Amino acid sequence: MENKLNNPTQTIFEQIKEVDKDGYEFWGARKLAKILEYTDFRNFISVINKAKEACKNSGQPVENHIVEFNEMVSIGSGAERSMPSVKLSRYACYLIVQNADPSKEIVALGQTYFAVQTRLHEIQQMQTYQKLKTEEEKRLFLRKEMYEHNKLLAEAAKNAGVIEPIDYAIFQNHGYMGLYGGLDAKGIHSKKGLKKSENILDHMGSTELAANLFRATQTEEKLNRENINGKQKANKTHFEVGKKVRKTIEELGGTMPENLPIAESIKKIGKKDNSKKN
Repeated sequence: MENKLNNPTQTIFEQIKEVDKDGYEFWGARKLAKILEYTDFRNFISVINKAKEACKNSGQPVENHIVEFNEMVSIGSGAERSMPSVKLSRYACYLIVQNADPSKEIVALGQTYFAVQTRLHEIQQMQTYQKLKTEEEKRLFLRKEMYEHNKLLAEAAKNAGVIEPIDYAIFQNHGYMGLYGGLDAKGIHSKKGLKKSENILDHMGSTELAANLFRATQTEEKLNRENINGKQKANKTHFEVGKKVRKTIEELGGTMPENLPIAESIKKIGKKDNSKKN
């Protein structure tokens, strides 16, 4: 197994992902348990059971996400043995890392990775978003989502100790720097040729807006979930989440956000959309 986990452009979680004969991705529970540093698989079963309960409570059919199967497990010297295990969907993995030991660094990494990936899948599968046919419609939808989640992010940051406007600007810059490879808001403006008065979010295409939406939602959740307190810790959290979203884009073969082209102001598109309705 160690020989397979050597691609520096992928997280360890992406490298143990498998695809079944029907083309569906899954993670083998025994491999995931080993990555999450559970030396005894029996202890990991209790985490899976918590994930099953969370799956039920969220209204998701458990059988769509957690399925028993026989997993080939390395027993040393290149040999493998078939052992009872569980196939886990991406959503199931997300629930599992939320219930695993958060003091482990690898668990914290998994929480961010699967949260980002799950959110990406959720947006792609949202019925409303699926019905949108044009880039303009997608931009309007995601910009509205971004507006709403930025309010939630601001509230979470305030609860963490980011009170003054200047502190919130610094906090926001840390998120941008993580996602944009070190560029803060001023650097992004310069890179994209935007005027100082122009809002960065208003000139993002749907792909770039989606990346920033992941950054905002996951930072908000992490600040609240871990009860993070203090401006420096909040800034560090925002930077780390932004950096993780950037890593995910890289793993998926996407274009880095700073290299995406600017788009027509969303305000102009909004006016055109309103004129069509009236």
